[in-house]
Amino acid sequence: MDAVRKLTPEEYLIWERQASLKSEYRDGELFAMAGASREHNRINTNLVRELSTQLKQSPCDVFSQDMKTRTASTKFAYPDVVIVCGEPEFLDDKEDVVTNPTIIFEILSPNTESYDRGDKFADYQQRASLQEYILVAQDKVSVERYTRQISGLWLYERLARREDTLTLSSVDASLLLDEIYYRVTV
Repeated sequence: MDAVRKLTPEEYLIWERQASLKSEYRDGELFAMAGASREHNRINTNLVRELSTQLKQSPCDVFSQDMKTRTASTKFAYPDVVIVCGEPEFLDDKEDVVTNPTIIFEILSPNTESYDRGDKFADYQQRASLQEYILVAQDKVSVERYTRQISGLWLYERLARREDTLTLSSVDASLLLDEIYYRVTV
């Protein structure tokens, strides 16, 4: 039986830029992105709206789910929301792969939760620019924030009440969980 040929990162980018459906790339293999639920989409919309409003006068850009990041030399992902402060750095002139994220948000689903918490987070940590990693549950009110410390260690915080405030110290912004979960049934 022949082994399945793995794609190089360059081949993946050529393929992905022409594809009608999105796929993440890990070490030569493609992983199709599943469609998002209504609750996932509402959370994403709420995050983008609130963050864009708060960061409007700042040097930060808010990108939604169609902006890829290069998490490692052989891995590409589509975070749900990416904030880049300062001039965005892109992999190439197509400007569809940002390489200097400041904050990444992932909205958890049953199919991706263990990967988002594990290998994906480990890969994201390799980006020196990343200061905060936020996991947002869609089946309950729960937001987890990891903040990079000067030592390189990550500080963990969990918020679980609609009246709690998520403080994003690297961009001087804050969100009530009630804003994140606006019109979301949990």
